Amino acid sequence: MSEIINNREQVITNNTERKEILRQIFKDLHNGKNIDEVKAHFNALIGKITIDEISQLQHDEMEAGDLSIAEMQRIYHSHTELFKGSIEVMDHIQKLEDQPGHPVHTFKLENRELDKLVNEKLQVHLDLFVQEDSTENVYKLIEDINLLLDIDKHFSRKENLIFPYLEKYGIFGPTTNMWRIDDFIRDAIKDAKQKLTTYQNEKQAIIEVITFVIREVTGMIYKEENILFPMALKNLTEDEWVKIANESDEIGFCLTGPAEEWRPGRNAIDEKSITEGYIKMETGILSLKQLELFLNHLPVDITFIDHEDVVRYFSHGKERIFARTKAVIGRTVQNCHPPRSVHVVEELLADFKAGRKDTEDFYIKFRDKYVYIRYFAVRDENGQYIGTLEFTQNIDPIQAIEGEKRIIS
Repeated sequence: MSEIINNREQVITNNTERKEILRQIFKDLHNGKNIDEVKAHFNALIGKITIDEISQLQHDEMEAGDLSIAEMQRIYHSHTELFKGSIEVMDHIQKLEDQPGHPVHTFKLENRELDKLVNEKLQVHLDLFVQEDSTENVYKLIEDINLLLDIDKHFSRKENLIFPYLEKYGIFGPTTNMWRIDDFIRDAIKDAKQKLTTYQNEKQAIIEVITFVIREVTGMIYKEENILFPMALKNLTEDEWVKIANESDEIGFCLTGPAEEWRPGRNAIDEKSITEGYIKMETGILSLKQLELFLNHLPVDITFIDHEDVVRYFSHGKERIFARTKAVIGRTVQNCHPPRSVHVVEELLADFKAGRKDTEDFYIKFRDKYVYIRYFAVRDENGQYIGTLEFTQNIDPIQAIEGEKRIIS
C-alpha cells in the first residue's frame, strides 16, 4: 500500500474507494501486520473515521467467522490502537451526555472511578506485589479486585439496556464484539480473585492476569466513550433513553451512581404523583414519601440484603455511622467487606439460611462512637428466609443515661 501513499497528497474521500481501503486495513490487522505500519497507512489514506464506518467494519468482521479467544483479543486491542485520536467527534450529540443523570453521563462517571481504581490503585498495588508477594500485598490486591467485581453492573446495564436498542437499529458488530470482551474481562477478574484468595506462590500467573485486566478495562473505557456511546447517542431516541434510565436501578451501578435523577423536559414525570402513591400494610397505610422519610429519620442505620446476599436497600439518615453509596445497591454483601472479615459474614448468613440462628449481635469501638450492630434473619409467614436486616446504632448516648426524665426540656 506504500506506493499508494506516495502518490497521494490528501486522504481519500471517495466513499467506494474509502471502504475498500478500510477493509484492506482491517485485513492487514487481522493478518498480523505491524500496527505502527498499518496506522501509518490509515493516517495517510483515511485520517478520520466515523462511528458508522467502525460499526459497519466490525459487523463485517463478525460475519466473517469465528476466531479463537486469543486472536479475538489481539484484534480488538489492535482496533483500539488504530482508532485512538482518529474518531470524528459529533458535537451535535454531546448535549445529552452532559446532563447529570442521563445514562451516558452516569456511565462516564463510573468510567472515571474505574480508571482511578485500575490505574491509580490496582496498578500501584500490583507493582508492590511484583516487588514482594507478602500477605499484606496479596490482601491489597484482593480488596481492589473485590471492588472491581462491581464492573459487572456497568457491563450488564450496557449489554441489557443499550445493546438491544442498537440492535433494533441494525447495529450488531460493535455490540457483539464488545460483549465478548466484557466476558473476557469478567472471567479474568474472577480468575484473579480465585488465584489471590488461594495464593500458592503463583506470582507470575497473578501478574499476567491482573496486567490483562488493567489493560482491557482501560481499553474498554476508550471503546465505550469513543465508539459505543456516540453511536448510541446518535441513534437512540429520548424516549428510549428515558426507559434505559428508569430500568438502570434494577441492575445497579458501579462504584458510584447517577449525579441526580434525569428528567428531560417533555418526559418529566410528576414527582408528586410518585411520592404520593400509597403502600398498604397489615397495620397501616403510608405514602411512599412518608415511608422513606420515617426510615431516614430513625436514629439507626438500616441495610437489607436479599436471599441471594445482594444489597437491596439502605436508609439514608443525616449521620450514618458507616458510609454507604448507591453503588452498593445490587452488589453482593461479601464484596462490601474486606477479605479479613468475609468469613464472618459467610458464616452468619449460612446460620440464618439454615435456621440455626435468627439474630446475631456485635459491639465495637468505632472512632468516637460505641457501635451496636445487630443482624436479623428476615423470614416470611411460612418461615422461609428472604434476607437479612442489618441494624446499626451509636449507643454511647444511651449508655450515658442516668436517673429519670419526666418533663420536656
